[in-house]
Amino acid sequence: MKLPDATDTARLLQADEVPPVYEQNADGASALVFTCDHYGRLLPRALGDLGLDESELERHIAWDIGIAGVAEQVSRALDAHLLAQRYSRLVIDCNRWPQAPNAIPMISERTTIPGNEGLTHEDAELRRRAIFVPYHDRITAVLDARKQAGRPTILVSLHSFTPVYAGIARPWHIGTLYQHDKVLPPLLLKALRAEPDLVVGDNQPYAVGDNTDYTIPVHGEGRGLINSGIEIRQNEIAEPEGQQVWAERLIRILGEIESELRGKGLA
Repeated sequence: MKLPDATDTARLLQADEVPPVYEQNADGASALVFTCDHYGRLLPRALGDLGLDESELERHIAWDIGIAGVAEQVSRALDAHLLAQRYSRLVIDCNRWPQAPNAIPMISERTTIPGNEGLTHEDAELRRRAIFVPYHDRITAVLDARKQAGRPTILVSLHSFTPVYAGIARPWHIGTLYQHDKVLPPLLLKALRAEPDLVVGDNQPYAVGDNTDYTIPVHGEGRGLINSGIEIRQNEIAEPEGQQVWAERLIRILGEIESELRGKGLA
């Protein structure tokens, strides 16, 4: 989608539009730092509705349904810093390398995105500068400051996933996502599998990879931080009641894990 004519074509977001980065508990005392790449589903005014009906923009293709409510509650309860991205992944996916073909998808889960067809390099670069760069620059600045202050950091990236994909039902209620970290994922798996009502995925329904993900490889593994992703099935957290249930569960589990790691001098 070509941007409409404007006096300032170097900007995608105008001064009165919502900034891409949302933060909560920036001065939190916890070693935990939460990121939420697909927190929101806003669209820049200049891009209209990307040629989609509102019903499409409410689906998983636009954002991680339910995870915002969970992330905010967990951040508050654990006194942990949350950094989240407010704009839809259909504008640009902040957990993909910007040069990746699916960073600005033309098709998502069989839905064609008319507003993403025929983009020039300049169009894509506007999206990257307006949304991707501020979000990841802010994460970098926060982690740099924590390191300089000698503060330990446990990085947890929060996501949600669809109950059915490509016609196949997904049995997991929650999954851990990781690649190289050997500290946090085993602790998460042990704690989650001790919950009698859960089916827990070990790198399911997704696994972290250098070519498929950005946040954990760059900010977590690139710094040698203790890290993991968490994916919750969306039908579990689509409504506020479910978000509260899952937030309370994660508050308990992550709080216990942080205490254990502090006891070992790792957090």
